[in-house]
Amino acid sequence: MLKAEKLVLLTNTPGVLDKNGNLITGLTARQIDDLFADGTISGGMLPKISSALEAAKGGVNAVHIVDGRVDHCVLLEILTDLGVGTMIRSH
Repeated sequence: MLKAEKLVLLTNTPGVLDKNGNLITGLTARQIDDLFADGTISGGMLPKISSALEAAKGGVNAVHIVDGRVDHCVLLEILTDLGVGTMIRSH
């Protein structure tokens, strides 16, 4: 068990997008299962989400998928209410 508070995955995408291309700012494991089932999560996002889920199940409280191309993305995601990526909660 990791017992880490957060894991940040820096990527070259804004985060998890819905079918209309809009950023989904927060997800739970159940919501992720639904997005897998309807094909919303596919391609290059599959390994990112799989890693995020595994970390969450391993004890990490929150996993953030953020676009590393955005200036100050880690600070914006972690220290603001709005954020700039997708946060996946373990609970």
